[in-house]
Amino acid sequence: MTAMPVERLQADLNNSRPVARSVARSHVGLVRAINEDRVFDCAEAGVWAVADGMGGHAGGDLAAQAVVDRLRALTTGPRTIGFTDMLVALGQANGDIRQRNDRLGTDAGATVVAAMIDGSRAHIAWAGDSRAYRLRAGQVDLLTHDHSVVQELVDAGLLAAEAAERHPQAHVVTRALGVDDDPRLQTTVVEFLPGDRLLLCSDGLSRSLTGHVGEGELGLIADQMLAGALCRDGSDNISLILAEFTGLA
Repeated sequence: MTAMPVERLQADLNNSRPVARSVARSHVGLVRAINEDRVFDCAEAGVWAVADGMGGHAGGDLAAQAVVDRLRALTTGPRTIGFTDMLVALGQANGDIRQRNDRLGTDAGATVVAAMIDGSRAHIAWAGDSRAYRLRAGQVDLLTHDHSVVQELVDAGLLAAEAAERHPQAHVVTRALGVDDDPRLQTTVVEFLPGDRLLLCSDGLSRSLTGHVGEGELGLIADQMLAGALCRDGSDNISLILAEFTGLA
């Protein structure tokens, strides 16, 4: 399976000036039989999300798709939407996944990281170990904090951060959509400058991400990130969205 490029452009309706553009990539990896990741890339509305499904043939891919379906329904309407609307949509996706699990006797779920831009700010919500980063002048700054067993061990001083990826419970998350009635989304707001880039990704990419990313054309950088993740690991599905802030109102 090859990567699936998606390119969008958001327009400032007041003066037709582009304020953000984005590309998305998703790859099954080198080991898995199916791609349980899903990406939602809607620069027109300034909304993006990466969902990493859990459950394999029990429906992890469908759990991740439920996130995309709810966000697509949110952004296709005529009204202006806000961050609260996005949180409601993610909560509805959580309910959709739980209803399917109850109906079929499955235990599928999905980690998620979602973002919405508002002027010079990015509002970010997440559950699990899907991550958001800010890229500025080649430097990579992590904006989210994993909800995982190993992160709790690191926070408690019981595990070195460098050893986290090699821990036998490295893939065990403590929050995800579809697991509880309350999705327990964590949120943050981050300031962005023109030229900054927002990276959303599943753990298939973040495990291979270095602290510095080269500068260049958006699609080229996304391709390089994907290729690097496949070269360094490739044992999991790999998904990313890279959004560039070109001029913020």
